[in-house]
Amino acid sequence: MATRNRRLNVNQAVMKPSRRSRGPLAEVWGFIVWLVGVLVSLAVGFGMVDGVLSIPFLSDIADGLVLAAAGWIVVILTILGVILKIIDKASI
Repeated sequence: MATRNRRLNVNQAVMKPSRRSRGPLAEVWGFIVWLVGVLVSLAVGFGMVDGVLSIPFLSDIADGLVLAAAGWIVVILTILGVILKIIDKASI
């Protein structure tokens, strides 16, 4: 049996399933959760850099240098994430 290839016309186009619409409260809640995540990430990162926050066994390596480096990675990636989110929102 031969299969037929036929093109869909405009009326037969496959429709994408619609996403549930989000209200304004959902947008505000999403921003609040995102902002809290950013603040917690910065607090953890700077705590690791300052030596206030320690991780057992990891803090002892190279006199805390590994932990400070990990803290700076957290801080830099958090700031980069904020910048990328702002660029993403501005491009809409």
